[in-house]
Amino acid sequence: MIKRILVLCIGNICRSPMAEGLLKQALPGHDVSSAGLGALVGQPADPHAVALMQQQGIDISAHRARQLESWMVVAADLVLVMDMEQKRHLEQQYPLCRGKAFRMGESGKFDIGDPYRQELDAFREAAGLIQQGVAAWVERIRSTTVKTAR
Repeated sequence: MIKRILVLCIGNICRSPMAEGLLKQALPGHDVSSAGLGALVGQPADPHAVALMQQQGIDISAHRARQLESWMVVAADLVLVMDMEQKRHLEQQYPLCRGKAFRMGESGKFDIGDPYRQELDAFREAAGLIQQGVAAWVERIRSTTVKTAR
């Protein structure tokens, strides 16, 4: 059963905080966290990301970036990354994550580009793709939970 979800991107200030917020909203009772492969440790979420999530009723203003550590990968039931390159890097650095690491856009076979240091439109595009990915994963996680509960 999937209870602990870890979301990753590069800096942990744009994509993964938005995904974390959306997953927490959709899956209360699950342990959802995020980190970065090259985190801007201690930095808050990008103001564009904060504003886009506020429009959805999600407050990520308290978020602070943190660097991925091996214990996070071990503890997670599911690890979601933003693109294939991140997945390859993760599996190379942490071989134990094979089989539980997937792209956020896995079901739609899409990557989510990094909007870092770009205009609001780039953040809107990334947020839209993250929402698609979150919707697909939430459906999968809920269906797995229902099957396991029977």
